[in-house]
Amino acid sequence: MEMVKLVKGDRVIERRKVDYENNAKMWGIRGWELFVNKPKPEPKPEPEVKEDALSSEWKEEIPKKSKKKG
Repeated sequence: MEMVKLVKGDRVIERRKVDYENNAKMWGIRGWELFVNKPKPEPKPEPEVKEDALSSEWKEEIPKKSKKKG
């Protein structure tokens, strides 16, 4: 005995497949349709933005002084 899911708005019901096939037209008139399990789209990862790339100020790199032991 196979079962089918029917959807109307946010309501979901389960009925036998044979019963649905025999009365598909009446289910359609009443607003019910077959439930189709659609996969949810996966969100695309946002690209990482480096803060240095957006900085409008130019920063000069200062060379580090080496420590000499003497």
